[in-house]
Amino acid sequence: MKLFRFGAFEQEKPGVLMPDGKWLDVSAFGEDYSENFFATDGLSRLAEWLQTQADTCPEVPEKSRLGSCIGRPSKIICIGLNYARHAAESGAEPPKEPVVFFKATSALCGPNDELIIPKNSVKTDWEVELAVVIGTKTSYIEESEAMNYVAGYVLHNDYSEREFQLERGGQWVKGKSNDTFAPLGPYFVSKDEIADPHNLPMWLSVNGQKVQNSNTADMIFYIPKLISYLSHFMTLLPGDVISTGTPEGVGLGMKPPVYLKPGDVIELGIEGLGTQRQEAVAWE
Repeated sequence: MKLFRFGAFEQEKPGVLMPDGKWLDVSAFGEDYSENFFATDGLSRLAEWLQTQADTCPEVPEKSRLGSCIGRPSKIICIGLNYARHAAESGAEPPKEPVVFFKATSALCGPNDELIIPKNSVKTDWEVELAVVIGTKTSYIEESEAMNYVAGYVLHNDYSEREFQLERGGQWVKGKSNDTFAPLGPYFVSKDEIADPHNLPMWLSVNGQKVQNSNTADMIFYIPKLISYLSHFMTLLPGDVISTGTPEGVGLGMKPPVYLKPGDVIELGIEGLGTQRQEAVAWE
């Protein structure tokens, strides 16, 4: 299944992208794509409901705004330096354990919303990432079990303000959590539709120039390791988002570094997960 949310910011309605290409408004199902939806086997319940109700669902107007495809989760957990070539371009040794940080859920926005460059920012950077959505509450699980707890996948642009992240006290979350720094979507894709999440081409371009062009195969720690590892430090809840890191090609790694400015257009995609487009604007 492919699930999306549409409408005004923080007033989004649930939708389903059908196999025939129709974008259906499934508001009549009566649930948002939230923690409770995933915790109560919402994917199966929605699929069953659609068998009899799809023909009665209106199509979503063509130019509707898309919101974050996941309603605000309990947490957005991010993994740093998880691509071998990205670690190399950052001048860092490949980590021996996953590097973990959080991103404020208030950073969530739609896949094509404007990127607001924060007040006093001079080092706003881009990061195309594969994000995993947890389907079942879990703690202390083994790698061999971990994929059983995955609901699906989504495209994420892990925007980062590098000065806030690296030069303002050493806590990464400050550089990761500004408003609009977590566009998710265009849609959530259930795990049955992705044959191998560790072999997905991914890319990002700035003003039409491709700067990231890689594959999830370059991950240092694969998804089962990440889920198992995190579950030993915190309870993972349904709807939680785990963003698995970015490949090489970020602005910080360029010589000299290149950062975003108002008017820049950022486009990105992962095979099977759709594409995003953001235009950078100044904070007002």
